[in-house]
Amino acid sequence: MNISSVVRPWAAGLGVVCAIGFSGNSVAATKRATSISAHPEILEITPTHVHLRMKANLNATNPTQPLAGRTVSFSAPKGVPLCAAVTDATGTAACGNVLTFLRTTLNLGYVASFAGDAADLPSSVSGGLIGNAVTATSAPPSATIGHVFVVILENESYASSFQPPSPTYLSSTLPAQGALLTSYYGIGHVSNDNYIAMVSGQGPNALTQSDCIAFVNFVGSGPIAALDNQAVGQGCVYPANVPNVTDQLRAKGLTWKAYMEDMGNTPSRESATCGHPALNSQDGTQSATAQDSYATRHNPFAYFHSIIDDAAYCNQHVVNLSPLQSDLASIATTPNFVFISPSLCHDGHDAPCANGEPGGLTSINTFLPGLVHTIVSSPAFQQDGLLIVTFDEGAVTDASACCGETAGPNSPLPGITGLGGGLTGAVLLSPFITPGTVSSTAYNHYSMLRSIEDLLGLRYLGYAGASAQASFGPDVFTAAMPQFPPKN
Repeated sequence: MNISSVVRPWAAGLGVVCAIGFSGNSVAATKRATSISAHPEILEITPTHVHLRMKANLNATNPTQPLAGRTVSFSAPKGVPLCAAVTDATGTAACGNVLTFLRTTLNLGYVASFAGDAADLPSSVSGGLIGNAVTATSAPPSATIGHVFVVILENESYASSFQPPSPTYLSSTLPAQGALLTSYYGIGHVSNDNYIAMVSGQGPNALTQSDCIAFVNFVGSGPIAALDNQAVGQGCVYPANVPNVTDQLRAKGLTWKAYMEDMGNTPSRESATCGHPALNSQDGTQSATAQDSYATRHNPFAYFHSIIDDAAYCNQHVVNLSPLQSDLASIATTPNFVFISPSLCHDGHDAPCANGEPGGLTSINTFLPGLVHTIVSSPAFQQDGLLIVTFDEGAVTDASACCGETAGPNSPLPGITGLGGGLTGAVLLSPFITPGTVSSTAYNHYSMLRSIEDLLGLRYLGYAGASAQASFGPDVFTAAMPQFPPKN
């Protein structure tokens, strides 16, 4: 970096930057679009001081005018907060010090964000260390949500995850980017029944409540309409007449893919695509190894014959996590529905981990920022995306429930000691959500499935269609309520 009495490197014309715009929909007619410009860092040297600062300009558009008195937040590209400043009469906000300069240098830039307010839409842009100023405008997104991303973490209560003293990313940085749902619940204990419920609406039974240690078929009836379309019986792998959301997506011509971290790391343990035990065998993925922390029980798609019986189809759609970044590089290659299960280490299940990592919330806090950044910086998310981050179940001592959940035909107590899986909380990010939103409306995993089906134009499955259930509404989608396509 060249140093002079005043160094303004944006004149060099060498910027390598990526603009990201988060916005509302034109349905919200009272809100103005905004534009934000990020300048490469300024290094100013005087005889008495060295000033290191980031600078952004915030304007309303159509007509263009500076926005004064608004808070602009500056962060590292992966979401770590750096500083914040209030815009002056010219719409300019600037802040920084030696520490933020070092952090932005290490991270090759920074993100300047305006969270939006009652009058103006949010906007965000990435600034570089050198080059020209870059501007991003909060153009309204599509009227509908066309890409849904789900990330499931493990075994934490709302109080221990999204609240202090949980690591800063979970308790502060991530919720500040979207909507924090303070009354979101798991539907049972232990893990496997929650995962199956998320994609099918089927309630727990004795074997799924014990994590399907033996990988055996579900034996019983097909869905019974009078019982909220529950299949009545016991077992793990559901027959083809028990539908899941991927069957619906396939029928509607929409795409999906499930990304399972570590799957196939040890080929003798499970395949790198569509990895699951042989039918009527013990599940050898119940415990992690130093090389492989994939768990079949956290892969709900392995429990439906409509998926696993077509090996080529399953191999194409249930894959390791490694292709995610390349798949998300363009809208054309991004599935409409993306389901991500991190490894037993990075989802927080194990602590310590078999590979020596600390695990638990510490490993989540290290792993999750990069994953979220990959998703929210993708073209599909920025166009019409929704990201849902939650935990499968709360503390094992918490069997609280919501949303009218009752005893099911296959288990009198879905939570083993109660009717639910406990309070987990959830965070949702989307161009349709104003950052910093907080909703206390009660939701659970069946609500999530119902919401995904509404957003993608699919009919309700199982308990997602129960009369007491509700989809995410204006309490969540605070920038603009997405339109729901026709169901078929």
